[in-house]
Order: sequence, then C-alpha cells, then structure tokens
Amino acid sequence: MNFLLPLTGSFAQPAAENPTVAMIEAAFRHHGLDWRYINVEVAPDDLADAVRGARAMGWRGFNCSIPHKVAVIDHLDGLGKSAAIIGAVNTIVRDGDRLIGENTDGRGFVAALKSVVDPADKSVVLFGAGGAARAVAVEMALAGAARITVANRSAGRGQAVVDLLNDRTDVHASYAPWEGTFSVPSGSDIVIHATSVGLYPDVNAMPDIDTDSLTQDMVVADGIHNPPLTRLLQAAKDRGCKTVDGLGMLVQQGVIGVKYWTGVDVDSQVMRQALLNLEL
Repeated sequence: MNFLLPLTGSFAQPAAENPTVAMIEAAFRHHGLDWRYINVEVAPDDLADAVRGARAMGWRGFNCSIPHKVAVIDHLDGLGKSAAIIGAVNTIVRDGDRLIGENTDGRGFVAALKSVVDPADKSVVLFGAGGAARAVAVEMALAGAARITVANRSAGRGQAVVDLLNDRTDVHASYAPWEGTFSVPSGSDIVIHATSVGLYPDVNAMPDIDTDSLTQDMVVADGIHNPPLTRLLQAAKDRGCKTVDGLGMLVQQGVIGVKYWTGVDVDSQVMRQALLNLEL
C-alpha cells in the first residue's frame, strides 16, 4: 500500500525502484510541492489498523494495490461513481473527516487513450476480464463507448463483466469466447489488451490475437507498461494502427491521483520521463 502525506522540510531520496513512487515524487519536485509519497507494506490482517493510522495522522490519502483493492472498502466512508460500479478502489482521498475510495486505473487508461481517440460512440474489443480489464471496461462505458465485446478464456469471468456493464451502464456489452487465435471483428474501432501476457520478464510473450485482422483504422491499446512497446503494439504499428502504451495509462492514473490529493494539475511529461529513466 502506498500512503501519501504532506510534510514540511526537505525531500529525501525517492525509491526509484518503484515506478509509481518515482513518477509521483518527480511531479512533487517539479511543481515545488512539499509532499512525500512513500511505499508501505501492509499485511492483509493489518489493513484496518493501517487505515485507522492514516485517519489519525491526517494523511491526505493513499493508494491500494493487490490484495487490498476490495478489502479496503469496508474501512472507507464512501465510494466514487466508477469505484462503486467496479467494486474495487486503488485511490483513497480525504474529504474533510471522510475517506472516499476512487478507482483511477480505468480512468487513467481512458485519459491516455483520449490522446489518440475519443471512445464515445466507438465499438471496442476488450481482451481480459480481470481487475484491470473490469476497471477499463467500466470507464470506457462511462466515457460513452457504444459497444464493448469482452473476449476472455473463462466464460464465467467474461460474462460477469458483460453483465456488470449491461446492468450498470448504458453500453451494449457482449461476451466472445477467446478460444485459440482470436480474430478482431471488422468494424471494430478500438482494441484493448488488458491481460498480463507480455509483462516483464516475459517480454517475448504475445497474446493469441490474429494481428492480420488488425486494420489501420483501428486504435490498439495495451495495458502492459513494462515494456512500453510490447510485441502486440509493435505488430499493430506494423499494420498501420495507431497505438497507446501502458506507460501512458500508468502516468495518467498518477496524474488523476495527485490532482485528487493536492488539487494541482501536474505535468504528465515529467512523470513519464521519470518512468523512462527507470528503463522500463
């Protein structure tokens, strides 16, 4: 769990090995914000005490990583709109005496995507049905996507995401079995890969997607941030597609989080460069 707190005094050396710490601390330094973002390991049995400690010390908020994204909800006072639909949070914000849970993962992805294409009224194919895919699916729906096809190996998990979208948003969602090599349907506008295939150290892994079915009028996005240029994105570039990498998603969710905590619109390029300096 990463806790954020305001401090007076000078900055200490940031933990450069942690990408989120590195980029947020870089933003604080660049904007002259006398804040710190530190990494704190919290065991599941200690989660309640950790949240009580954050309240008691007046911390402005914190991030939650796995395995706390769902369990922390029981210790909060409320949820933002998308977090309530997703059923998981990664960002907690102090609002007076209340702690409010938000989910910036999907919003960060959509913000990065919007630098290339507006999801409104678009037809989307989403690969994956895990926590990251669920967050992206909900935010794409809230951003106005017309149709979302969820392709997943497990029919149960895939259909669960589809049912959530159809029940809680205005998008038309459907499930497509991901059996063998998946061909992206013609007429798709946006293709999103939201599984862990290709994540470091398995950088040569390739999701079982027929890249010959990608056309140059499609935008292909990959949630993998390490490496930023995955084999899927390289194949999409070779097909003439516009692409969005996972580094952009990571940066944008950080931008949103810092805005929640400090009220400052930080420079996303400073944060991205901090990540590139880590040679992700």
